[in-house]
Amino acid sequence: MFSRAQVRRVLQWVPGKERLGLYRFLPFFFILGGTMEWIMINVRVGQETFYDVYRRKASERQYQKGLDDTSETELQQSIK
Repeated sequence: MFSRAQVRRVLQWVPGKERLGLYRFLPFFFILGGTMEWIMINVRVGQETFYDVYRRKASERQYQKGLDDTSETELQQSIK
């Protein structure tokens, strides 16, 4: 892997140390996060994007919860 000295040397190349300190890396992470979000929205793997899968799984969980609630209500009514 990389030694600490090598990592520190690379980090010293990023400008703005005196003025911004640790926050000088913020634009990099902002761009990285935006790029990841764009990929999750626009890049299709097979037929689906990340958010297609997320929405489908959320609706499946909601449907299953409704079935579980219905079965619990029916079980309670049959006990009475």
